[in-house]
Amino acid sequence: MKPVKVGLLGLGTVGGGTFNVLRRNAEEIARRAGRGIEIVHAAAREYDPTRLPGIEGIQVSDDAFKVVDDPDIDIIVELIGGYSPAKELVLRAIENGKHVVTANKALIALHGNEIFKAAQDKGVMVAFEAAVGGGIPIIKAVREGLAANQIEWLAGIINGTGNFILTEMRDKGREFADVLAEAQALGYAEADPTFDVEGIDAAHKLTILASIAFGVPLQFDKTYTEGISNITRDDVAYAGELGYRIKHLGFSRRTPKGIELRVHPTLIPERRLIANVDGVMNAVLVKGDAVGPTLYYGAGAGSEPTASAVVADIVDVTRVLTADPENRVPHLAFQPDALSDTPILPMEAVETAYYLRLCAQDKPGVLSDVTRILAEREISIEAILQKEPAEGATRVPVIILTHRVTEGAMNEAIAAIEALQHIEDKVTRIRLEHLDAS
Repeated sequence: MKPVKVGLLGLGTVGGGTFNVLRRNAEEIARRAGRGIEIVHAAAREYDPTRLPGIEGIQVSDDAFKVVDDPDIDIIVELIGGYSPAKELVLRAIENGKHVVTANKALIALHGNEIFKAAQDKGVMVAFEAAVGGGIPIIKAVREGLAANQIEWLAGIINGTGNFILTEMRDKGREFADVLAEAQALGYAEADPTFDVEGIDAAHKLTILASIAFGVPLQFDKTYTEGISNITRDDVAYAGELGYRIKHLGFSRRTPKGIELRVHPTLIPERRLIANVDGVMNAVLVKGDAVGPTLYYGAGAGSEPTASAVVADIVDVTRVLTADPENRVPHLAFQPDALSDTPILPMEAVETAYYLRLCAQDKPGVLSDVTRILAEREISIEAILQKEPAEGATRVPVIILTHRVTEGAMNEAIAAIEALQHIEDKVTRIRLEHLDAS
Protein backbone atom coordinates (compact mmCIF):
# COMPACT_ATOMS: atom_id res chain seq x y z
CA MET A 1 0.00 0.00 0.00
CA LYS A 2 1.40 3.40 -0.92
CA PRO A 3 2.63 5.64 1.93
CA VAL A 4 0.45 8.37 3.37
CA LYS A 5 1.84 11.80 2.47
CA VAL A 6 1.97 14.50 5.12
CA GLY A 7 2.30 18.26 4.87
CA LEU A 8 3.83 19.88 7.95
CA LEU A 9 3.04 23.50 8.83
CA GLY A 10 5.76 24.77 11.15
CA LEU A 11 9.28 23.53 11.89
CA GLY A 12 9.70 25.09 15.31
CA THR A 13 9.91 23.23 18.62
CA VAL A 14 6.96 20.88 18.07
CA GLY A 15 7.19 20.79 14.28
CA GLY A 16 10.88 19.88 14.45
CA GLY A 17 10.15 17.23 17.06
CA THR A 18 7.41 15.76 14.90
CA PHE A 19 9.70 15.64 11.86
CA ASN A 20 12.44 13.90 13.85
CA VAL A 21 10.16 11.37 15.57
CA LEU A 22 8.51 10.39 12.29
CA ARG A 23 11.88 9.84 10.61
CA ARG A 24 13.59 8.13 13.53
CA ASN A 25 10.75 5.73 14.27
CA ALA A 26 9.50 5.34 10.70
CA GLU A 27 9.65 1.55 10.66
CA GLU A 28 7.89 1.09 14.00
CA ILE A 29 5.24 3.67 13.10
CA ALA A 30 4.56 1.95 9.76
CA ARG A 31 4.08 -1.36 11.56
CA ARG A 32 1.50 0.24 13.83
CA ALA A 33 -0.26 2.25 11.13
CA GLY A 34 -0.33 -0.47 8.49
CA ARG A 35 1.44 1.66 5.89
CA GLY A 36 4.29 4.13 5.63
CA ILE A 37 3.93 7.79 6.62
CA GLU A 38 6.11 10.36 4.87
CA ILE A 39 6.48 14.11 5.31
CA VAL A 40 6.86 15.37 1.74
CA HIS A 41 6.21 19.11 2.05
CA ALA A 42 6.74 21.53 4.96
CA ALA A 43 6.20 25.24 5.54
CA ALA A 44 8.49 27.44 7.62
CA ARG A 45 9.82 30.95 7.29
CA GLU A 46 12.87 30.15 9.41
CA TYR A 47 14.30 26.87 10.68
CA ASP A 48 17.59 25.32 11.73
CA PRO A 49 18.49 22.49 9.31
CA THR A 50 21.14 21.16 11.72
CA ARG A 51 18.32 20.13 14.09
CA LEU A 52 16.46 18.33 11.30
CA PRO A 53 18.56 15.59 9.69
CA GLY A 54 17.00 14.65 6.37
CA ILE A 55 15.14 17.93 5.88
CA GLU A 56 17.01 18.47 2.61
CA GLY A 57 15.06 15.53 1.17
CA ILE A 58 11.68 17.26 1.28
CA GLN A 59 10.23 20.42 -0.19
CA VAL A 60 10.16 23.39 2.22
CA SER A 61 8.06 26.45 1.36
CA ASP A 62 7.76 29.80 3.10
CA ASP A 63 4.06 29.91 2.20
CA ALA A 64 1.91 27.54 4.26
CA PHE A 65 -0.99 27.79 1.80
CA LYS A 66 1.20 26.12 -0.84
CA VAL A 67 1.40 23.07 1.41
CA VAL A 68 -2.33 23.10 2.12
CA ASP A 69 -3.05 23.30 -1.62
CA ASP A 70 -0.57 20.56 -2.58
CA PRO A 71 -2.74 17.90 -4.30
CA ASP A 72 -0.41 15.05 -3.34
CA ILE A 73 -0.84 15.54 0.41
CA ASP A 74 -3.30 13.43 2.44
CA ILE A 75 -2.82 14.90 5.94
CA ILE A 76 -2.02 18.47 7.00
CA VAL A 77 -0.29 18.84 10.37
CA GLU A 78 -0.80 22.37 11.73
CA LEU A 79 1.86 23.33 14.29
CA ILE A 80 1.99 27.09 13.76
CA GLY A 81 -0.19 27.96 16.75
CA GLY A 82 -2.36 30.99 17.44
CA TYR A 83 -5.68 31.93 15.93
CA SER A 84 -4.70 33.29 12.51
CA PRO A 85 -3.61 32.21 9.93
CA ALA A 86 -4.01 28.79 11.60
CA LYS A 87 -7.80 28.92 11.33
CA GLU A 88 -7.72 29.88 7.64
CA LEU A 89 -5.16 27.17 6.89
CA VAL A 90 -7.12 24.45 8.66
CA LEU A 91 -10.42 25.39 7.00
CA ARG A 92 -8.69 25.54 3.59
CA ALA A 93 -7.19 22.09 4.17
CA ILE A 94 -10.62 20.72 5.08
CA GLU A 95 -12.17 22.34 2.02
CA ASN A 96 -9.45 20.64 -0.05
CA GLY A 97 -10.55 17.30 1.39
CA LYS A 98 -7.47 16.79 3.56
CA HIS A 99 -7.43 15.39 7.08
CA VAL A 100 -5.95 17.67 9.76
CA VAL A 101 -3.83 17.06 12.84
CA THR A 102 -3.20 20.03 15.15
CA ALA A 103 -1.67 20.82 18.54
CA ASN A 104 -3.39 24.21 18.63
CA LYS A 105 -5.49 24.39 21.82
CA ALA A 106 -6.43 28.05 21.30
CA LEU A 107 -7.74 27.30 17.81
CA ILE A 108 -9.81 24.31 18.95
CA ALA A 109 -11.15 26.01 22.09
CA LEU A 110 -12.35 29.11 20.19
CA HIS A 111 -13.14 27.79 16.71
CA GLY A 112 -13.47 24.03 17.15
CA ASN A 113 -17.25 23.97 16.69
CA GLU A 114 -16.92 25.62 13.27
CA ILE A 115 -13.91 23.49 12.28
CA PHE A 116 -15.54 20.18 13.30
CA LYS A 117 -18.73 21.06 11.41
CA ALA A 118 -16.69 21.80 8.26
CA ALA A 119 -14.79 18.52 8.68
CA GLN A 120 -17.99 16.55 9.16
CA ASP A 121 -19.48 18.07 6.01
CA LYS A 122 -16.38 17.12 3.99
CA GLY A 123 -15.98 13.66 5.54
CA VAL A 124 -12.50 14.31 6.91
CA MET A 125 -10.97 14.02 10.39
CA VAL A 126 -9.51 16.68 12.67
CA ALA A 127 -7.27 15.16 15.37
CA PHE A 128 -6.00 17.25 18.30
CA GLU A 129 -4.56 15.01 21.03
CA ALA A 130 -1.50 17.24 21.43
CA ALA A 131 -3.68 20.27 22.18
CA VAL A 132 -4.09 19.19 25.82
CA GLY A 133 -1.43 17.83 28.14
CA GLY A 134 1.45 17.59 25.66
CA GLY A 135 2.46 13.94 25.47
CA ILE A 136 -0.24 12.70 27.89
CA PRO A 137 -2.91 10.84 25.86
CA ILE A 138 -5.70 12.42 27.90
CA ILE A 139 -8.12 13.14 25.05
CA LYS A 140 -8.04 9.55 23.83
CA ALA A 141 -8.38 8.31 27.42
CA VAL A 142 -11.53 10.35 28.09
CA ARG A 143 -13.05 10.05 24.62
CA GLU A 144 -12.42 6.34 24.08
CA GLY A 145 -10.93 4.63 27.14
CA LEU A 146 -13.65 5.94 29.47
CA ALA A 147 -16.51 5.73 26.96
CA ALA A 148 -18.50 3.42 29.25
CA ASN A 149 -18.59 6.03 32.03
CA GLN A 150 -20.55 9.07 32.93
CA ILE A 151 -17.77 11.48 33.81
CA GLU A 152 -18.56 13.13 37.13
CA TRP A 153 -15.68 15.61 37.32
CA LEU A 154 -12.16 16.25 36.13
CA ALA A 155 -9.32 18.33 37.53
CA GLY A 156 -6.07 19.15 35.79
CA ILE A 157 -2.69 20.77 36.30
CA ILE A 158 -2.47 21.60 32.62
CA ASN A 159 0.01 24.46 32.44
CA GLY A 160 3.62 23.61 33.28
CA THR A 161 4.76 27.22 33.68
CA GLY A 162 2.30 27.97 36.47
CA ASN A 163 3.06 24.67 38.16
CA PHE A 164 6.80 25.39 38.05
CA ILE A 165 6.27 28.79 39.65
CA LEU A 166 4.09 27.48 42.49
CA THR A 167 6.50 24.58 43.11
CA GLU A 168 9.46 26.93 43.45
CA MET A 169 7.48 29.26 45.73
CA ARG A 170 6.63 26.31 47.99
CA ASP A 171 9.98 24.51 48.02
CA LYS A 172 12.28 27.54 48.21
CA GLY A 173 10.09 30.26 49.73
CA ARG A 174 10.58 32.52 46.71
CA GLU A 175 8.35 35.36 45.53
CA PHE A 176 6.18 35.06 42.42
CA ALA A 177 8.00 37.74 40.39
CA ASP A 178 11.40 36.21 41.09
CA VAL A 179 10.35 32.72 39.96
CA LEU A 180 8.55 34.09 36.90
CA ALA A 181 11.77 35.79 35.77
CA GLU A 182 13.62 32.48 36.11
CA ALA A 183 10.87 30.65 34.19
CA GLN A 184 11.29 33.14 31.36
CA ALA A 185 15.07 32.71 31.40
CA LEU A 186 14.66 28.91 31.25
CA GLY A 187 12.23 29.17 28.32
CA TYR A 188 9.24 27.84 30.29
CA ALA A 189 7.44 31.20 30.08
CA GLU A 190 7.15 33.61 27.17
CA ALA A 191 8.36 37.22 27.29
CA ASP A 192 4.66 38.04 27.73
CA PRO A 193 3.59 35.35 30.22
CA THR A 194 -0.08 36.37 30.38
CA PHE A 195 -1.52 33.22 28.77
CA ASP A 196 0.34 31.02 31.27
CA VAL A 197 0.15 32.87 34.59
CA GLU A 198 -3.36 34.29 34.13
CA GLY A 199 -4.84 30.89 33.26
CA ILE A 200 -5.81 31.50 29.62
CA ASP A 201 -3.73 28.59 28.31
CA ALA A 202 -5.24 26.26 30.92
CA ALA A 203 -8.73 27.55 30.12
CA HIS A 204 -8.26 26.66 26.45
CA LYS A 205 -7.36 23.11 27.45
CA LEU A 206 -10.10 22.77 30.06
CA THR A 207 -12.70 23.91 27.53
CA ILE A 208 -11.68 21.04 25.26
CA LEU A 209 -11.58 18.43 28.02
CA ALA A 210 -14.97 19.43 29.41
CA SER A 211 -16.62 19.22 25.99
CA ILE A 212 -15.28 15.69 25.52
CA ALA A 213 -16.17 14.65 29.07
CA PHE A 214 -19.71 16.00 29.16
CA GLY A 215 -20.79 16.09 25.53
CA VAL A 216 -21.39 19.84 25.24
CA PRO A 217 -20.23 22.28 22.55
CA LEU A 218 -16.94 24.11 23.09
CA GLN A 219 -17.64 27.25 25.16
CA PHE A 220 -14.38 28.98 26.01
CA ASP A 221 -16.14 32.30 26.64
CA LYS A 222 -17.98 30.75 29.63
CA THR A 223 -14.84 29.41 31.34
CA TYR A 224 -14.10 31.29 34.57
CA THR A 225 -10.40 32.18 34.54
CA GLU A 226 -8.20 33.46 37.37
CA GLY A 227 -4.40 33.60 37.45
CA ILE A 228 -1.70 33.06 40.07
CA SER A 229 0.00 36.47 40.01
CA ASN A 230 -1.58 37.49 43.33
CA ILE A 231 -0.44 34.37 45.21
CA THR A 232 2.23 35.20 47.77
CA ARG A 233 4.83 32.98 49.37
CA ASP A 234 2.95 33.51 52.64
CA ASP A 235 -0.18 31.97 51.11
CA VAL A 236 1.87 28.98 49.96
CA ALA A 237 3.41 28.61 53.43
CA TYR A 238 0.10 28.98 55.30
CA ALA A 239 -1.54 26.41 53.04
CA GLY A 240 1.30 24.00 53.87
CA GLU A 241 0.80 24.54 57.61
CA LEU A 242 -2.85 23.55 57.17
CA GLY A 243 -2.00 20.40 55.17
CA TYR A 244 -2.68 21.75 51.67
CA ARG A 245 -0.78 22.69 48.53
CA ILE A 246 -1.74 25.43 46.11
CA LYS A 247 -2.05 24.38 42.47
CA HIS A 248 -3.28 26.30 39.42
CA LEU A 249 -6.13 23.94 38.65
CA GLY A 250 -8.55 23.53 35.78
CA PHE A 251 -11.75 22.04 37.17
CA SER A 252 -15.02 20.91 35.59
CA ARG A 253 -17.89 19.09 37.25
CA ARG A 254 -21.35 17.95 36.21
CA THR A 255 -24.03 19.18 38.65
CA PRO A 256 -27.85 18.97 38.52
CA LYS A 257 -27.96 22.68 37.59
CA GLY A 258 -25.25 22.63 34.93
CA ILE A 259 -21.53 22.21 34.34
CA GLU A 260 -18.83 23.99 36.29
CA LEU A 261 -16.01 25.25 34.09
CA ARG A 262 -13.27 27.10 35.97
CA VAL A 263 -9.51 27.72 36.18
CA HIS A 264 -8.07 29.27 39.35
CA PRO A 265 -5.54 28.75 42.15
CA THR A 266 -6.82 25.91 44.34
CA LEU A 267 -5.89 24.40 47.69
CA ILE A 268 -5.63 20.60 47.44
CA PRO A 269 -4.94 18.26 50.39
CA GLU A 270 -1.23 17.42 50.25
CA ARG A 271 -1.97 13.67 50.49
CA ARG A 272 -3.63 13.66 47.04
CA LEU A 273 -1.39 12.37 44.25
CA ILE A 274 -2.19 15.35 42.04
CA ALA A 275 -1.02 17.72 44.80
CA ASN A 276 2.44 16.17 44.44
CA VAL A 277 2.79 16.88 40.71
CA ASP A 278 5.64 19.38 40.67
CA GLY A 279 7.77 21.46 38.33
CA VAL A 280 6.70 21.65 34.69
CA MET A 281 4.85 18.32 34.74
CA ASN A 282 1.13 18.03 33.97
CA ALA A 283 -1.54 15.73 35.39
CA VAL A 284 -5.28 15.23 34.91
CA LEU A 285 -7.53 13.47 37.42
CA VAL A 286 -10.80 12.12 35.97
CA LYS A 287 -13.64 10.63 38.03
CA GLY A 288 -16.00 8.27 36.18
CA ASP A 289 -19.05 6.65 37.72
CA ALA A 290 -17.92 3.12 36.82
CA VAL A 291 -14.13 3.31 36.95
CA GLY A 292 -13.76 5.75 39.86
CA PRO A 293 -10.83 8.21 39.94
CA THR A 294 -8.09 7.82 37.29
CA LEU A 295 -4.90 9.87 37.05
CA TYR A 296 -2.91 10.72 33.90
CA TYR A 297 0.58 12.17 34.37
CA GLY A 298 3.41 13.21 32.10
CA ALA A 299 5.25 15.96 30.26
CA GLY A 300 2.81 18.68 29.29
CA ALA A 301 5.07 20.38 26.77
CA GLY A 302 8.38 20.04 24.98
CA SER A 303 9.51 19.08 21.53
CA GLU A 304 9.29 15.29 21.50
CA PRO A 305 6.67 14.74 24.24
CA THR A 306 4.23 16.86 22.23
CA ALA A 307 5.44 15.28 18.98
CA SER A 308 4.54 11.91 20.52
CA ALA A 309 0.89 12.96 20.62
CA VAL A 310 1.01 14.57 17.16
CA VAL A 311 2.43 11.42 15.57
CA ALA A 312 -0.11 9.24 17.41
CA ASP A 313 -2.85 11.34 15.79
CA ILE A 314 -1.23 10.93 12.37
CA VAL A 315 -1.23 7.16 12.93
CA ASP A 316 -4.91 7.23 13.91
CA VAL A 317 -5.83 9.21 10.80
CA THR A 318 -3.78 6.83 8.65
CA ARG A 319 -5.61 3.83 10.07
CA VAL A 320 -9.03 5.21 9.17
CA LEU A 321 -8.28 6.80 5.81
CA THR A 322 -10.35 4.11 4.14
CA ALA A 323 -12.97 3.79 6.90
CA ASP A 324 -16.60 4.80 6.54
CA PRO A 325 -16.73 8.44 7.68
CA GLU A 326 -20.01 7.77 9.51
CA ASN A 327 -18.30 5.27 11.82
CA ARG A 328 -15.27 7.28 12.92
CA VAL A 329 -14.69 8.36 16.51
CA PRO A 330 -16.54 11.70 16.94
CA HIS A 331 -14.38 14.79 17.43
CA LEU A 332 -15.92 15.61 20.82
CA ALA A 333 -16.60 11.96 21.84
CA PHE A 334 -20.38 12.25 21.36
CA GLN A 335 -22.08 12.11 17.97
CA PRO A 336 -22.48 15.67 16.60
CA ASP A 337 -26.28 15.51 16.71
CA ALA A 338 -26.18 14.22 20.29
CA LEU A 339 -24.32 17.10 21.93
CA SER A 340 -26.17 18.39 24.99
CA ASP A 341 -27.39 21.92 25.69
CA THR A 342 -26.59 21.50 29.38
CA PRO A 343 -25.78 25.01 30.64
CA ILE A 344 -22.40 26.13 31.94
CA LEU A 345 -22.88 27.38 35.50
CA PRO A 346 -22.09 31.04 36.20
CA MET A 347 -19.28 31.34 38.72
CA GLU A 348 -21.61 32.82 41.37
CA ALA A 349 -23.52 29.51 41.44
CA VAL A 350 -20.44 27.31 41.86
CA GLU A 351 -20.05 25.73 45.29
CA THR A 352 -16.62 25.11 46.81
CA ALA A 353 -14.67 25.55 50.04
CA TYR A 354 -12.38 28.54 50.56
CA TYR A 355 -9.09 29.73 52.02
CA LEU A 356 -9.30 33.36 53.18
CA ARG A 357 -6.35 35.49 54.29
CA LEU A 358 -7.17 38.71 56.14
CA CYS A 359 -4.91 41.47 57.37
CA ALA A 360 -6.47 42.62 60.65
CA GLN A 361 -5.54 45.22 63.20
CA ASP A 362 -4.43 43.58 66.44
CA LYS A 363 -7.47 44.65 68.47
CA PRO A 364 -10.08 42.75 70.53
CA GLY A 365 -13.31 41.81 68.79
CA VAL A 366 -12.05 41.89 65.19
CA LEU A 367 -12.16 38.14 64.74
CA SER A 368 -15.65 37.93 66.26
CA ASP A 369 -16.89 40.48 63.71
CA VAL A 370 -15.47 38.35 60.90
CA THR A 371 -17.00 35.11 62.19
CA ARG A 372 -20.35 36.89 62.66
CA ILE A 373 -20.36 37.97 59.01
CA LEU A 374 -19.63 34.40 57.91
CA ALA A 375 -22.30 32.96 60.23
CA GLU A 376 -24.94 35.37 58.95
CA ARG A 377 -24.41 33.89 55.48
CA GLU A 378 -24.38 30.31 56.80
CA ILE A 379 -20.68 29.91 55.99
CA SER A 380 -19.20 27.43 58.45
CA ILE A 381 -15.52 27.47 59.39
CA GLU A 382 -13.26 24.43 59.16
CA ALA A 383 -10.11 25.99 60.63
CA ILE A 384 -8.64 29.32 61.76
CA LEU A 385 -4.94 30.11 61.87
CA GLN A 386 -3.98 33.39 63.56
CA LYS A 387 -0.30 34.25 63.30
CA GLU A 388 1.57 36.10 66.04
CA PRO A 389 2.29 39.70 65.05
CA ALA A 390 5.89 40.71 64.66
CA GLU A 391 7.30 42.68 67.57
CA GLY A 392 5.87 46.19 67.45
CA ALA A 393 3.49 45.36 64.60
CA THR A 394 -0.14 46.44 64.78
CA ARG A 395 -1.40 44.13 62.03
CA VAL A 396 -1.80 40.38 62.15
CA PRO A 397 -2.57 37.86 59.37
CA VAL A 398 -5.61 35.64 59.95
CA ILE A 399 -6.19 32.52 57.84
CA ILE A 400 -9.64 30.94 57.63
CA LEU A 401 -10.67 27.72 55.90
CA THR A 402 -14.39 27.38 55.25
CA HIS A 403 -16.69 24.53 54.37
CA ARG A 404 -18.44 24.49 50.99
CA VAL A 405 -20.56 27.49 50.05
CA THR A 406 -21.63 29.21 46.84
CA GLU A 407 -19.33 31.78 45.26
CA GLY A 408 -22.14 34.33 45.43
CA ALA A 409 -22.45 33.99 49.22
CA MET A 410 -18.69 34.22 49.61
CA ASN A 411 -18.58 37.35 47.45
CA GLU A 412 -21.09 38.99 49.82
CA ALA A 413 -19.14 37.91 52.89
CA ILE A 414 -15.82 39.18 51.55
CA ALA A 415 -17.35 42.56 50.69
CA ALA A 416 -18.73 42.86 54.24
CA ILE A 417 -15.41 41.80 55.82
CA GLU A 418 -13.43 44.30 53.73
CA ALA A 419 -15.81 47.03 54.91
CA LEU A 420 -14.94 46.42 58.58
CA GLN A 421 -13.02 49.28 60.19
CA HIS A 422 -10.19 47.09 61.48
CA ILE A 423 -9.60 45.01 58.32
CA GLU A 424 -6.83 46.38 56.11
CA ASP A 425 -6.24 45.67 52.42
CA LYS A 426 -8.21 43.23 50.32
CA VAL A 427 -9.12 39.74 51.48
CA THR A 428 -7.17 37.07 49.64
CA ARG A 429 -9.47 34.27 48.48
CA ILE A 430 -8.27 30.88 47.16
CA ARG A 431 -10.75 28.12 46.40
CA LEU A 432 -10.30 24.69 47.93
CA GLU A 433 -11.13 21.26 46.46
CA HIS A 434 -10.66 17.97 48.32
CA LEU A 435 -10.77 15.91 45.07
CA ASP A 436 -11.83 12.76 46.89
CA ALA A 437 -13.54 9.80 45.26
CA SER A 438 -16.92 10.34 46.92
